[in-house]
Amino acid sequence: MPYEIDGIVIKVDRTAWQRELGFTGKAPRWAIAYKYAARGGITQIENIVPQVGRTGKLTPVAWLKPVPIGGTTVSRATLHNMDEIARLGVKIGDWVEVERGGDVIPKVVKVVEDGDHPRGHKQFEMPEHCPVCGGNVVRTPGEADHRCVNANCPAKLRETVLHFASRGVMNIDGMGEALVIQLTERGLVKDVADIYKLTKKDLLSLERFAEKSAQNIVDEVERSKKLPLERVIYGLGIRFVGERTAQFLAQHFGSMEALEHASQEELQDVNEVGPRIAESIVEFFSIAANRKLIERLREAGLTLTGQKKQRGTKLAGKTFVLTGTLANLTRDEAKKMIEDAGGKVTGSVSKKTDYVVAGTDAGSKLDKAKELGVKVIDEKEMKGIL
Repeated sequence: MPYEIDGIVIKVDRTAWQRELGFTGKAPRWAIAYKYAARGGITQIENIVPQVGRTGKLTPVAWLKPVPIGGTTVSRATLHNMDEIARLGVKIGDWVEVERGGDVIPKVVKVVEDGDHPRGHKQFEMPEHCPVCGGNVVRTPGEADHRCVNANCPAKLRETVLHFASRGVMNIDGMGEALVIQLTERGLVKDVADIYKLTKKDLLSLERFAEKSAQNIVDEVERSKKLPLERVIYGLGIRFVGERTAQFLAQHFGSMEALEHASQEELQDVNEVGPRIAESIVEFFSIAANRKLIERLREAGLTLTGQKKQRGTKLAGKTFVLTGTLANLTRDEAKKMIEDAGGKVTGSVSKKTDYVVAGTDAGSKLDKAKELGVKVIDEKEMKGIL
């Protein structure tokens, strides 16, 4: 084209199919963006340093000789985990090709090996102890990530507070990285509940704070108390619980107390919650320090109750799978009707499925239902059951 564009978007060109495919929490499943090949450059890895995130995950980060790429000087690039380092075969001292994925995030693409770019010799090893707190670092079998298991790790605390205060969570404007580092290093915030104990006097004792800026933070913290239950659930940083799942949990249980006492089986009745997410939630609330944190947030006046979505009991315990295009209902409308009557809609057919609701152009799910002897019904029969 005679002008700059950053890529193209390809979409499924039928609204009925778009409705059937639906959305994730962040994007439609019926559209995909294609970007131009990322702009890149060649530079040398001077060191690889593990960085600790809010879940305790240690991410190896390549420290690079600064290189200009697409108008930006790049000096850091993530290497994700030890599996990625092994796949790339990268060592400290290597010359590497670096790209900015989507023209934004720098990443190491491959090792460059020729006469002008000799190989490095120092292998990176993930430390056995956290570089921030000295706690044990473990890698759970079957997972790619190494994690610090110390619940009180300062690095985890900083990232946890930043997540909690971020725009999509509790939206405490002004509580960015510089402030959070000061608050945690001075011991004013030891967990997210301490945010609600901050006074103007505390903030005035910090660098670059005057009357107005301190008052603004106090006002923002107070305002955040009015945000709904799903924001608080999301803010807790429970592993695998993102924005969308937090919303479903809030609608299903209606209060933090009910969620706190839910069993794995009860959790799996929630839309899009499977065994792994349910196990993670139960594990989170089984820790005494986390339960104490919830109690302190309750005392601070946060919104820990919400509007529980009323569900019928007619289809309680019944599991449905939807396939094909229904004549009069969208997939989401049918799903809502079933769930409002107490039923559960899953994405795959198994022996535990009670009904497969089949529309036109039903595919492999229908074949699977016949193979397993699961009852197949149409839209009219589904409405009859409802």
